[in-house]
Amino acid sequence: MHRDFGDYVLDVVQNAVEAGSRNIGLRVAESEGRVEVLVEDDGRGMDRDELSRALDPFHTDGTKHANRKVGLGLPFMVQGVEAAGGTWSVESEKGKGTRVRFAFPLGHPDAPPVGELPGLILSLMAFGGAYELEVTRTRDVPGKSRLEWSARRSELAEAAGGLRDAESLALARAFLESQEAD
Repeated sequence: MHRDFGDYVLDVVQNAVEAGSRNIGLRVAESEGRVEVLVEDDGRGMDRDELSRALDPFHTDGTKHANRKVGLGLPFMVQGVEAAGGTWSVESEKGKGTRVRFAFPLGHPDAPPVGELPGLILSLMAFGGAYELEVTRTRDVPGKSRLEWSARRSELAEAAGGLRDAESLALARAFLESQEAD
């Protein structure tokens, strides 16, 4: 179904970009055998009925993804997290934005692996559009200190000379990989 937990993150952040968010925050924390993700945005948000429909895999409004008959991003996330014994929540307010949280134990047989985080983050930052994405990452490294770092889309784009051509993407990727190294 999903290759790693980054597929869930990709869906949620893409939803935030498509909802007209100007500011998106992503926090990924790994500790004590558990991964926790929080995505917050200031996009259009949803009222209670819209949120209920967003969690229904057999509903789509036909406008966001004109060629789709179903919307599966959030329902797949919910299914995957619950199958792995994790927790999730989605809070949204019309006109103010959305907050999506999910967490699961990494040792559970149904838990997807964390995967290759620098590539995921680079993909999130390379989406088209005028938005700021701030990523905060924490991870307990066994036998070492806690790894903590953050990156902002605007700063990474400025330092790398953009996020559109192969050379700038390679520079941005190298930076993200250096931050994630033990």
